[in-house]
Amino acid sequence: MSTQRQNPETETDNAEAEADTETETERNEVARRRAEQRERERVKENERATADAERYHLKVFRYDPEVEGKQEPRFDDFHVPYEQGMTVLDALIYARDEFDVSLTFRHSCRQAICGSDALFVNGRQRLGCQTQLSDLDQPVRIEPLPHQEVVKDLVVDMEHFYDQMESVEPYFQTTDRPEGELEEQRQSRENREQIKTSTRCIWCGACMSSCNVAAGDNEYLGPAAINKAYRFAMDEREGEEVKQRRLEIIEQEHGVWRCQTQFSCTEVCPKDIPLTEHIQELKREAVKSNLKFW
Repeated sequence: MSTQRQNPETETDNAEAEADTETETERNEVARRRAEQRERERVKENERATADAERYHLKVFRYDPEVEGKQEPRFDDFHVPYEQGMTVLDALIYARDEFDVSLTFRHSCRQAICGSDALFVNGRQRLGCQTQLSDLDQPVRIEPLPHQEVVKDLVVDMEHFYDQMESVEPYFQTTDRPEGELEEQRQSRENREQIKTSTRCIWCGACMSSCNVAAGDNEYLGPAAINKAYRFAMDEREGEEVKQRRLEIIEQEHGVWRCQTQFSCTEVCPKDIPLTEHIQELKREAVKSNLKFW
């Protein structure tokens, strides 16, 4: 039995061919990786160019009474890269996180429910989280709510506003409870529809800030507090005695009769509450409660 032996020269040629093949594969892999890297860099460059081309100019009110050099009110400029769907609140958060960590403003839920980020944007009371940058003219001028004391930057003192809200006893009261311990206190569909819009109030203070009467009369209850009184006074479950007491609260000298029906509160309400209509309806209720026929 004979064993066939391969020519040494043939073995060398095969080894060289395999080496050339491996080298070619490596070159192709390197070329592919370089091409991918160039593509990634091109995409990033395009993103940077797009961001630079779509920057929104913000002029933000600044004031800090506790820091020397910042006690004089001023406006700072921020140029924020725009992204689709960006709100005023998003832009402020970006400016704070990327440019100036001392920039101060209130925000919480970011869903137009908490009411904490009411601001004066381009000359109008708005919720920062509800206002799209794309709907605004540049530069976007952002200020604290007017007619209220500024604590720092865009933060105002809301204590007086909360005091006015509390003064109308904004909670459900009744003297007519169902007999059964587990019996519900029912409300008609018609009555629920009547007060439904008044329940949307988020205590943002935008209406109070827009009211010229509130600006000149610090004791005026204001549209938000009167709306809250309306929500309970018109609720049929509270009963006539409680309703009469509420009407006495809101028909005082600095109550509903101070309203001049300018509709400014209704125009700026972020929850579309017909505040002026509610005030006028309470005026009618107050008149009727004082009518005596004898």
